[in-house]
Amino acid sequence: MNAASIPELTNLRDDVLRELAARGQVRRFQRNAVIIQEGDTGDALYIILSGKVKVYASDDDGREVIIEIFGLGEYVGEMVLDGGLRSASVMTLEPSLFSVLSRNELREHIAQHPDFAIYVISRLIKRTRNATNSIKTLALMDVYGRVARFLLSLAVEQEGKLLVPEKFTHQEIADRVGSSREMITRILGDLSRGGYIEIHDHMITMNRRPPAHW
Repeated sequence: MNAASIPELTNLRDDVLRELAARGQVRRFQRNAVIIQEGDTGDALYIILSGKVKVYASDDDGREVIIEIFGLGEYVGEMVLDGGLRSASVMTLEPSLFSVLSRNELREHIAQHPDFAIYVISRLIKRTRNATNSIKTLALMDVYGRVARFLLSLAVEQEGKLLVPEKFTHQEIADRVGSSREMITRILGDLSRGGYIEIHDHMITMNRRPPAHW
């Protein structure tokens, strides 16, 4: 089915991305489906029309680190343009709907809309900056610092407190900051006992900013 004919296309608020998505074919995936495998040859761009995915890297022992989480209005697989191997894997975190374009279709769209190249470059620059910050955090901060930075980056102010709006298990936080679940459990426990955070049903409320060092 062509994406131009489905109502979900209107969910995209970005006119530039909506125009591109209209050219693609609709694909649905269930939760925990690996749509891009690290090391495979890239051949498609996936625009998220509904649902959520994680971008992650893993080693031979199955340990993984989550690079980013993307939802509606984002896309993955843009490095398809060079035809090289995939640098990371992508898995759905919930049932998801995509508009999928081949490398040739993406190149054709850029040729017909030169300004779209600037759009892609701008998004790539933003993602590269985020990746650089993540590398700096992993290299220069201890685990506690990475956890504190992660929570603060997601928190939104609500009634004088900072609330992390998404639910995370200890393992999910560990995957995001490159640590073990046991270490995350210990750090969150210390922060909770210190009165810095409260945790109810995996929802984290920050009563006050955690200290810079633990």
